[in-house]
Amino acid sequence: MTAGPVEDIKIPPIRNGTVIDHIANGQALNVLKILGVNENSIDSSISIGMHVRTAHNEQRWKDIVKLEDRELDAVSVSKIALIAPDATISIIRDYYVAEKTPVKLGDSVVGLVRCSNPNCITNKSEPVTPKFIVEARNPPRLRCIYCDRDLTNVSDNLLRP
Repeated sequence: MTAGPVEDIKIPPIRNGTVIDHIANGQALNVLKILGVNENSIDSSISIGMHVRTAHNEQRWKDIVKLEDRELDAVSVSKIALIAPDATISIIRDYYVAEKTPVKLGDSVVGLVRCSNPNCITNKSEPVTPKFIVEARNPPRLRCIYCDRDLTNVSDNLLRP
């Protein structure tokens, strides 16, 4: 048997569901965390591609997530913008792209991330929901409305859904 070149392994297409593309390199697992996907909540196939070369630039890398039989609502899409501001969401129906939209981060973020200030009231066992004003969108920078601390590393401060 003659050895030949190794072919690229591709992520298989999905019949129906959602493709989250152009996720920042290394953030695919955080996207799943934001969506509440874990070993107890999986009903259909999930494909994850991490550190995948972009088609437009051989020197750039991205992550991609495919969720079969699940369409994301507007709230879920805005959550993804917290850690993947350049992502695009494609809704797939019968193997074709029915809708394709970029993610969009709103003007505020409520209950999705915790404040990085250990002295903030939101971290003191008080019944206070963390709330942030969006100061910058790409990369995301949030400001706590209670203590005015800037949060720049959003992925390290995600709350579980």
